[in-house]
Amino acid sequence: MNEPTLLTASPPAHTPPAREPITCHVLDLSTGRPAASIAVSLTLLQPLGPSAPLTAITSSDGRVNQWGGEAGSSLSEIFANLNEHDGGRTVWSLKFDTGAYFGHGNTFFPEVEVKFFVDANGGHYHVPLLLGPWSFTTYRGS
Repeated sequence: MNEPTLLTASPPAHTPPAREPITCHVLDLSTGRPAASIAVSLTLLQPLGPSAPLTAITSSDGRVNQWGGEAGSSLSEIFANLNEHDGGRTVWSLKFDTGAYFGHGNTFFPEVEVKFFVDANGGHYHVPLLLGPWSFTTYRGS
């Protein structure tokens, strides 16, 4: 007689990293496509700022989903530190190196900076940038 076989669940092959509380996305309006390989920095301006900037490069789909920092600092650590101190509204800056993306002389904006508020109640803040060589616009995404 055959003995019953026990089925066990396999552990997940890969657990995606937790979503950062601040992400961004760049779309190139001159081509109608995502803007890949743009250097982006994220800096806490107020309170306790300015912080050392966190940096990233937009992916092939124009997105930044993860930030890197000096000495291994992370966005999650900055948010945890803020909650220990004030827990109020904060001001952040995103800087996009648009001059390098379009090339010298091919854009009016060598850099685009977007400053925005983040509330203490948490949540996710997604900042899309719609970018052309002579104009840009942004909004709070989801």
